Amino acid sequence: MRFSQVDVFSPVPFRGNPLAVVHDADGLSGTQMATIARWTNLSETAFLLAPTTEAADYRVRIFTPAGELPFAGHPTLGSCAAWHEAGGRPRMPGRAVQECGIGLITVRDEGAGDWSFAAPELIRSGPLGESQVERLVSGLGLSRDDVVDHSWVDNGPGSCALLLRDAETVLAVRPDMQALAGDRVGVLGRYPTDPADPAEVDVEVRFFPFSAGIPEDPVTGSFQAGLAVWLTGNGTLPQRYTARQGTVLGREGRVAISAGCDDAPGTGIWVTGHVAHLVTGEIRAV
Repeated sequence: MRFSQVDVFSPVPFRGNPLAVVHDADGLSGTQMATIARWTNLSETAFLLAPTTEAADYRVRIFTPAGELPFAGHPTLGSCAAWHEAGGRPRMPGRAVQECGIGLITVRDEGAGDWSFAAPELIRSGPLGESQVERLVSGLGLSRDDVVDHSWVDNGPGSCALLLRDAETVLAVRPDMQALAGDRVGVLGRYPTDPADPAEVDVEVRFFPFSAGIPEDPVTGSFQAGLAVWLTGNGTLPQRYTARQGTVLGREGRVAISAGCDDAPGTGIWVTGHVAHLVTGEIRAV
């Protein structure tokens, strides 16, 4: 089968979040997919399949080394870009419909290697319980006063978020993976606004998918989408902003958020990032 590895959510090759993509994977069982995902040992491996509904252009199954996810952001952009690079063409030019575990996701070709997906609705939202907040704060090496707000931002994988006092506090987080082994938690904090520098990033984001056996994810589209639904929805963040992620890992992740868009199905939010095609070859399932 054709095999691709793409770099997602960075304008700089090899500085984003890598994704393995197995094309024409209809002949593989779920067990085989899980085995391949454990072997690639990336945060996610995606498997492209024929859709089961006429409303979709293709179907994708997404696996971490620990199991399957119903939805994830960087595999959504990376899979669509890899599908297109391999000759896939959507029925609506410039806009593909992906079938995945949570349903249908619209993906838009922005040109020049940039792609956007329409952020899905949250499955679970609202504040966390105070005992959970205290446990997360302790496991992340924070104090309770560092947390400005908190919420579930679950659009499939089961993530929650803490809004911290500023970006500097986010960068200083030192998590205890053993203490939070069953959690998928992320943090974000704002940078000071400088109107003289329109190219600056607005927020710093980090995400820790401990329950998937991953200490820290370089750039996380599903989490970023959930944050946008939460924080543009309540007015904490503006409808247009840019998030940086992966800084502590030496990555250059950039995620652009555009909310209030009439052409984005569901939440009205587009989540945009760059995809670079870095590896193409074949993979054998044995």
